[in-house]
Amino acid sequence: MVCIRPVRFQDLDGLMNLARSAGVGLTSLPVNEERLTRRISRSVLSFAGDLERGDQGYVFVLEDVATGAIGGICALEAAVGLKEPWYNYRVGTIVHASEEMGVYTRHETLFLSNDHTGYSELCTLFLHPDFRVNRNGSLLSKCRFLFMAQFPQLFGKVTVAEMRGYSDEQGSSPFWEALGRHFFSLDFAHADYLTGIGQKAFVAELMPKYPVYIDFLAPEAQAVIGRTHDNTRPAVAMLEAEGFRYEGYVDIFDAGPTVQTYTSEIRAVRESALKIVRVVDPLPAEGGQAVLVSNTAFADFRCLLAVTAVDHKSVALTPALAERLGVAEGDTVRVVTVNPAEKIA
Repeated sequence: MVCIRPVRFQDLDGLMNLARSAGVGLTSLPVNEERLTRRISRSVLSFAGDLERGDQGYVFVLEDVATGAIGGICALEAAVGLKEPWYNYRVGTIVHASEEMGVYTRHETLFLSNDHTGYSELCTLFLHPDFRVNRNGSLLSKCRFLFMAQFPQLFGKVTVAEMRGYSDEQGSSPFWEALGRHFFSLDFAHADYLTGIGQKAFVAELMPKYPVYIDFLAPEAQAVIGRTHDNTRPAVAMLEAEGFRYEGYVDIFDAGPTVQTYTSEIRAVRESALKIVRVVDPLPAEGGQAVLVSNTAFADFRCLLAVTAVDHKSVALTPALAERLGVAEGDTVRVVTVNPAEKIA
């Protein structure tokens, strides 16, 4: 039995274990106690309402209610790029033409961009392998959408998500080897780690400011531009089912795709609805459907997945489910259905 809740300082050991399991590529979950403590602190202050919008970041954990073990983490940035630049590459086109010579050529290029400044970001999604069952991945990812639906004033009109780019079994990125290494003289893992612990100034200082012609890159690097890491493909599929799309933006280090959509058009945001709690025990034997249910609290936000009876006004919850959400008979919760065809752990 698991539940989503805001992160606490007591979760540091659990987050360190998750970080060790994540490996290279998840820059926002570094194996660094100081950095993770600061991340927890910022989330706690955000839930307390003590930070400006550009500093706000909300971190949630998936907790095994019986044991207290932390099985996953996800987060929301309220507005990226307002305090420090948020970089990516925009894949564009440059045309070279000469009517006199009869030449017309199109070249794909990479433009260093800050186009997503002020947008909200989905980030730091990781589920421990031991918890990849019972649609926990769906719960962990989509709980954020119920939070956004409940508190829309906190978030931007567009939401983005950077997806982990391709790297081989040794953690080497073909894109980094072909481009980034020439400007940073660092291994990919080390550069990735530095951005993960907040040292981003060197990106602006060292990255080329002019368009990069993709034709000049090694074929291996060209092939991975916009390609998602194999382990991240289920997460991409889940976001695509919610309305996210690749619009030609990629990560500056590994060229992983950035997907985006209008916040109000995210399926779980658009289709979620407020329902009245009916506490019943046991749940009806027939007519149940898989739904995500959250309370409407801010600092005490809770979210879980249940198979239960839902009508146009109410949702049935057992006493145990209601207790996990911190609600009682007659309280209001937010509910959205889970796609029955979804094949996400």
